[in-house]
Amino acid sequence: MRIIRGKYGRRRFEPPKNITARPTTDFARENIFNVIENLEDIEGRSVCDLFSGTGAIAFEFLSRGASPVTAVEMAQTQVGFIRSVKEKLGDGNLRIIKGDVFKFIIGAVGSYDIVFADPPYDHPRFEEVPGLILGSRLVHPGSLVIIEHSGNRDFSALPGFFQRREYGSVNFSLFRVEETGD
Repeated sequence: MRIIRGKYGRRRFEPPKNITARPTTDFARENIFNVIENLEDIEGRSVCDLFSGTGAIAFEFLSRGASPVTAVEMAQTQVGFIRSVKEKLGDGNLRIIKGDVFKFIIGAVGSYDIVFADPPYDHPRFEEVPGLILGSRLVHPGSLVIIEHSGNRDFSALPGFFQRREYGSVNFSLFRVEETGD
């Protein structure tokens, strides 16, 4: 795993061989971060990385000055790897939560400026993820939500959808949480 840019840019970390995550490719990650940086100033923004896997997305946000960053992952191997990278970087702005993402979304008590979700493409509840996030307390008016998915999914009918990006076989749907009417 390579951190692309920012204060930790070009640092490499070797994930364990038994990791079950499907990391976002460097090409797709670099391009989606270019899009995000054109939409938002990442520095100082609160970020939640759901289905964090290797933590590559969380570390990319940290490297670019996001704070705080929360990484939510259920698999012990991935959580252990994220912890080891956090220790090597010595960055206290990363909060790691080992647990079920669906329970985390439903039980959310705080909101984030940016929420990134990369569920396993074959997860049986994949289709629920964007709607759950957009309807949860994880977001507030103005929050940016990014969902990584395969090309055969279409979330453009959901509220706040404004853009879809494709980088090879990796797709991202972007949403902006709208102001609620009184």
